[in-house]
Amino acid sequence: MQSLLQERFPQFEKKLLDEMMDHASFHTYEPGDQLMRTGQYFRSTMLVLDGTVKVYREDDEGHEFLMYYLQPGQACALSMICATRQQTSQVMAKAETPVQVVSFPLEFMDQWMQLYKSWYYFVLESYRGRFEELLQTIDHVVFRKMDERLLFYLSRYQSTQNTNIISVNHTEIAQELNSSREVISRLMKKLAERGMIRQLKNQQIEIIDLTL
Repeated sequence: MQSLLQERFPQFEKKLLDEMMDHASFHTYEPGDQLMRTGQYFRSTMLVLDGTVKVYREDDEGHEFLMYYLQPGQACALSMICATRQQTSQVMAKAETPVQVVSFPLEFMDQWMQLYKSWYYFVLESYRGRFEELLQTIDHVVFRKMDERLLFYLSRYQSTQNTNIISVNHTEIAQELNSSREVISRLMKKLAERGMIRQLKNQQIEIIDLTL
């Protein structure tokens, strides 16, 4: 685990990595497992070592909206903010693939900010990176039509998972885009007719070329 931690976060000083290992807790999750839920308090800071995590916003009726993905070498900035301010989480996170994470007791976050420049810049970069992703998501929600939002969703899935096979059905996509299955199915049919995607028999989607 120490070698994996060092591989995923090569920017951290050796002394920081050693201290992390002294206080680390390692966890594994299967696809669909919740890593954090709306309304919970945080007692630790979590970093992703392996796999992909989806971070959602959830309304009072249980509707979910995909905000961004977390990949190896990243952390959820929103959870960091809630943790340091002792506020409850306003987001939830699920494992998209088998996931490995490492977590540390909350009190070390502030200590490391003062002691280690690499941790200080990592936290700032996490804030900046997630903020830019949120702006990009908001831009597509507010200013783009549903067909453009769907293309953005498929493109982001493709780049995040590094695959042309989308293992998410129309109902799940509709939930994540806050739309309906009928609308998504109709748009998918149009993309297939244009040769941009191919619908597979097992409800998977193959991306051919999203730029056509």
